[in-house]
Amino acid sequence: MNSTRNGCKDVFHAFLVKNATYDSDLEIPCLARETQKPMKLIAFSKAIRSTDFDTWIHFYEDDVAFERIWTTPNKYLPIIKKFRGVITPDFSVYRDMPLVMQQWNIYRSRAIGHWLQENGVTVIPNIRFGDERTYELSCAGIQKHGTIAVGSHGCIKLLSDRNYFVSGLKYVVDRLEPSTLVVYGAAPDKIFAPYKQKGIEVLQFDSDFMRSRKAVSA
Repeated sequence: MNSTRNGCKDVFHAFLVKNATYDSDLEIPCLARETQKPMKLIAFSKAIRSTDFDTWIHFYEDDVAFERIWTTPNKYLPIIKKFRGVITPDFSVYRDMPLVMQQWNIYRSRAIGHWLQENGVTVIPNIRFGDERTYELSCAGIQKHGTIAVGSHGCIKLLSDRNYFVSGLKYVVDRLEPSTLVVYGAAPDKIFAPYKQKGIEVLQFDSDFMRSRKAVSA
């Protein structure tokens, strides 16, 4: 997969996983452990026009806003490298998507994360899962005892979604034993207090939607 064939276009983006090691039967690229903690976050779609480089880029927005990081990653690398770091892309992993597409999106997030690390970018892995079929794979390639990130926005309002989020998060925390858990969106004590009690630092960041609601009500 990492070899270059003369005259062939790299339609699979094999360059993203050059020098990678892999985890699980599906060969998900591994990321080096990171323990840094973000103090500020900015969405990728806003970062490409921002000069506030003392912040971390996140991808907790509609896939259409950042699909370009997959299609033309080299175009955005010089911009990304100006920032403090990146939380890996949050490609959608919906429960009603075909499983192979969920697996593909987990792979893509890890591949970009590996490539960014290879290019000197500080990377925090985003852990995104659907139902129990993806819990194990969502942890593939991630080292224990580091900083990881999850997005709760849109995942805990409805009871059916919340149940999957809670059980998936428990699996992830038990498996990866993170030192720091970055949460984009609400982090209610009912869900996150047990992890704080275990000594895990929970860093919560309001979503753009939450900030806009607060601004209206102020």
